[in-house]
Amino acid sequence: MALSRGLRCCTRVFSWIPVLIITSVVLWSYYAYVFELCLFTIKNTFEKVAYLLVFHICFMMFSWTYWKSIFTPPASPCKKFQLSYSDKERYEMEERPDAQKQILVEIAKKLPISTRAQSGAIRFCDRCQVLKPDRCHHCSVCETCVLKMDHHCPWVNNCVGFSNYKFFLLFLSYSILYCVVIAATVFQYFLKFWVGDLPNGPAKFHVLFLMFVAVMFFVSLMFLFGYHCWLVAKNRSTLEAFSAPVFVNGPDRNGFNVGIRRNLRQVFGEDRRLWFIPVFTGQGNGHFFPLKNHSESQNPLLAAEIWEDSDDCSEEGSFVGEHDPSVTIEMEED
Repeated sequence: MALSRGLRCCTRVFSWIPVLIITSVVLWSYYAYVFELCLFTIKNTFEKVAYLLVFHICFMMFSWTYWKSIFTPPASPCKKFQLSYSDKERYEMEERPDAQKQILVEIAKKLPISTRAQSGAIRFCDRCQVLKPDRCHHCSVCETCVLKMDHHCPWVNNCVGFSNYKFFLLFLSYSILYCVVIAATVFQYFLKFWVGDLPNGPAKFHVLFLMFVAVMFFVSLMFLFGYHCWLVAKNRSTLEAFSAPVFVNGPDRNGFNVGIRRNLRQVFGEDRRLWFIPVFTGQGNGHFFPLKNHSESQNPLLAAEIWEDSDDCSEEGSFVGEHDPSVTIEMEED
C-alpha cells in the first residue's frame, strides 16, 4: 500500500517535467530577447520600444493560455450519470452479462446518451461507476472520466477536453505567434551576428540560438495546430479521429459534425469578441451534443433551450424530457 502510494507520488512529480522544460525554455527566451537582444544589442530606441511592446503582449497571452490549459480541471460527468445506490446494488448482484446490459439500458433511457460501445452496449465506466455521456472517456492518468476528452497532454500535464479545449487551441495559436514575432524581429540581427557585422559576445550565442529554437518550435507547432483546426472543423476529438464513435446504427466519424460554423460555436461560443480570450465560452455543459442531421423535435434534450439551461445537469432533478437510446439516428456523408 505504501509502495503504491510512493509510486503514484513519484509519477505525479515526474509528470511535471515536460511542463518545467517548456517553462525553462520560455523563461530563457524572455531573457535572451528582452535583455540580450533589445537592451544590449539594439541601439535604436524606437525599434527597441516597439519590439518590447509587441513581445510582451504575445508573452502575456502565451503565458495566460498556457496557465489555463494546465490548471483548468478536466470536467467529469455530473451526478445524474452515476448509478444510484439501488441501481448499483442491482447491477453488482446480477451475474449475467446480458442482464447487466439491460439494467444499463433502462437507466440510460432517462439520459441523453446516443453513443455505444463497440459491442453495442451502453458505455459504462467500472472505475468511476458512471454511464459515460457521449464523447466522454476515462483517462488512466487523471484517474477520472473526462467530458469530451480529446487526449492527455504531457506538455500541459492535464487532460484536454470539454473544459479546456479552447484554452489548448489558444495556447497553440499564441505559441505560434510568439515564435513568429521572435523569428521576424531577431532575423536581421541573426544575420549580422552570423556574418560578423556585430561583435562577438554573450548576446551572439543567445540571438543565434533564439532564432533556431523559434523556427524549430514554429514548424512543429504548425503541424499540431493545423491538425486540431481540422478536428474542430469536423467536430471530432483526437480519440474520435482514431476510433469513430459508435451509434445505434453503427460507427460514424461525422456523427457530431453539424457544419463548420456550428462546430466552431460549440468550442468558442457565440460572441466572436471572446474567441481569442482564454475565458470559457463554449456551448453546453459537455454531457450531450447535437447530432448531424438529427431532428431536434425527436429528442428535446438537444433543442436550443437545453443549451441555454445546460447548467441544470449539476442541479438536483431530472433532465427535460426523456431520451430513448433505441431511436434511430439518421446520418449523411459529406
